[in-house]
Amino acid sequence: MNAPGILAPADAKAMMPRAHVRAREEDALAKLARGLGPGPFAAVILFVSPEADRAALEAELPATFPGVTVIGCTTAGEISPDGYAEGEIVAVALPTWAFAVECLGIDLSALDGQELIGRMIRARAGLARRHPGWEGEFAFVMVDGLSIREDELTAALGPGLGPVPLFGGSAGDGTRFARTFVLQDGRFRQGRAVLMLVRTACKVKVFSLNHLIPTNRRMVVTGADPARRVVHQINAEPAAQEYARLLGKDPGQLTTFTFAAHPVVVRIGGSHHVRAIQRMAPNGDLVFFSAIDEGLVLTLAEPQDMALHLDRALSDLSAAGKPAAILACDCILRRIEAQEKQRFGAVSALLRQHGIVGFSTYGEQLNSMHVNQTMTGVALYPPKGPT
Repeated sequence: MNAPGILAPADAKAMMPRAHVRAREEDALAKLARGLGPGPFAAVILFVSPEADRAALEAELPATFPGVTVIGCTTAGEISPDGYAEGEIVAVALPTWAFAVECLGIDLSALDGQELIGRMIRARAGLARRHPGWEGEFAFVMVDGLSIREDELTAALGPGLGPVPLFGGSAGDGTRFARTFVLQDGRFRQGRAVLMLVRTACKVKVFSLNHLIPTNRRMVVTGADPARRVVHQINAEPAAQEYARLLGKDPGQLTTFTFAAHPVVVRIGGSHHVRAIQRMAPNGDLVFFSAIDEGLVLTLAEPQDMALHLDRALSDLSAAGKPAAILACDCILRRIEAQEKQRFGAVSALLRQHGIVGFSTYGEQLNSMHVNQTMTGVALYPPKGPT
């Protein structure tokens, strides 16, 4: 049954309780549980620094959150109630008075689109039967960020979503790019994804933003290995060499910050979407964060001031009323750029000011696409009447 009544907008922080602790802190989960409050909760989401002891967390989960659905992933940095964080565990709870969830675990090595669509339709129908008066819906996905399966996953999820908007993030491993994990059914595992379907009494708005403006400098991928997201040649020249030439740089000057500050975009359906470069291989190939193929036309993009753009974009979300909470997936390349351009403090302050929690990712999911270098999330607005 639905809970009687709702919390007033003045108490809206209770709409999505959040807590955070240092990743290696003793009794971290117990402290997070105390910080979240008594519940009851439909779900708890954990954004876990790769510094955390995953085995210890797995052992403590059943006693700490008995009977509660707990999902999560490792991060490339966290977004806590204080803004940008690192080396922490951030917990977010969805109370049963306003949220109902169904979580589906997905084995990426045995991805079956038709089977997945069936599971999604049944889960959505079950949520609708249990809460027919709640009209807000969204889907949240977390996926192994080194699986190279995000594009295939989002394409498979699309047909089963119907009108439900989806957002999500690819699990991270700091800046190491070695191992990423997804938490579901009490275990941290590689090669997995978890999809959380949410029905809520709240008004919701799924959004995606970036601060990049396409230029008139274009290039064509003329040699690639799509399965590994590797580009060998651009404009029939060695990839890193040609990319550096278009920037007026020497290939030896290319760094992670260069890729963050000078991304490339592709035009899909009338909009530009980032195809972010992860790194340069020793042989001069370019390794990308998302799908790439021969014949693709790439356009260089240049960033606006990240803090000013973020302030405008988040203010737009408040145009018809301020969100009580925002859950967001923020690309690691945005964090790197903010650090390199001395805008880290300003961006962090905006995240804190607007009540954003979440994590830094190795890529973001938006509906049926895998994207990069965006902040993608859901804004939650307080309900106006009884549930």
